[in-house]
Amino acid sequence: MRAFVLFLFSAVAALAEGERPGEFDYYVLALSWSPTWCALEGDERDSPQCDASKDHGWILHGLWPQYHRGWPSHCKTAERPPSRRMTAEMADIMGTSGLAWYQWKKHGSCTALSAPAYYALSRQAYDSIKRPEVFRKLTKPVRLPASVVEDAFLKANPTLEPDMLTVTCRAGRVQEARICLSKDLTPVPCGRDTVRDCRLKDALFSPIR
Repeated sequence: MRAFVLFLFSAVAALAEGERPGEFDYYVLALSWSPTWCALEGDERDSPQCDASKDHGWILHGLWPQYHRGWPSHCKTAERPPSRRMTAEMADIMGTSGLAWYQWKKHGSCTALSAPAYYALSRQAYDSIKRPEVFRKLTKPVRLPASVVEDAFLKANPTLEPDMLTVTCRAGRVQEARICLSKDLTPVPCGRDTVRDCRLKDALFSPIR
């Protein structure tokens, strides 16, 4: 029995180590609504991302390599990890250098790109999607169907189709907009496990502070 358990453990470990950098189907560009993260986690951490002077709205959560079903993570790569300077330079769109570091470790390592190239591509992807200005104009919390957020992104980005993005919720709040992109950052249909739209009709949406 013990030998069988060890065999299973070895098989699982081998499978995890079999994720080779660069072997994936498309990217998910995850844009997080900063006020939601700050309300649920960031304020308690006293995160600099939640400083009102930063004026963060939709921040770059990450650029994630994705399979049509599932995703690779924490791949073994020969590329050097990013320097503190590199991660600090991403804080303007990612909120903190800590998030930039974590995203490289978990997702960037699976792209087969160097750390500078991964961050440059992430910034390019972030800039390629127009964030709807209407949400920056809110002055107080509102409740709305999560589909309204998706519709706003579709209107602001005519090249997007409904199956190319999804809106997620957490704890009754609008959390993220996730857009699916090819390796050259062209919008593409999302895989089945990515398209899981939040169906709340009264999701809380907090304004930028």
